Amino acid sequence: MADETAAPGIDYRALLQDALIGVVRSVLRQVALDGLPGEHHFLLSFRTDAPGVEMAPRLARHHPQEMTIVLQHQYWNLQVDDTTVGVTLKFSGSPERLVIPFAALTAFVDPSVPFGLRLQALAETDAAQPEASPREAEAVEAAGAVAARETGTVVDFAAFRKRE
Repeated sequence: MADETAAPGIDYRALLQDALIGVVRSVLRQVALDGLPGEHHFLLSFRTDAPGVEMAPRLARHHPQEMTIVLQHQYWNLQVDDTTVGVTLKFSGSPERLVIPFAALTAFVDPSVPFGLRLQALAETDAAQPEASPREAEAVEAAGAVAARETGTVVDFAAFRKRE
């Protein structure tokens, strides 16, 4: 039985968000099993203040709202499940474990292809949608510029967001 309190219709935005996260999840699962092929590497931007994010307090203090990490040469113990990605990276020479819910992701970019997805962190509301961090915006714009010259694709769904 349908929830009678929900608005009638199909929530295409939620379906699209789930599909985009599914792409990221599938790619990261493949990399967790087989490693990064060729020149592929990823920039993952996420809301550090989103529910379920696990990170060292010193990193959280330094990145209170958003952070971009790079998965390229030095990452360890990449683990992907249905709801989170976990990875160990070095920060100032010290290994730190990050656990990031997929719902906290705001961008996924593979500059080598180029390919990028700008995601809406599910922990945010449309009214509270923050501006992209300078690093995230730069990463997505760089991938977009290369995509315009080559055959890759950057998908920005900001135009489809409901504006009030």
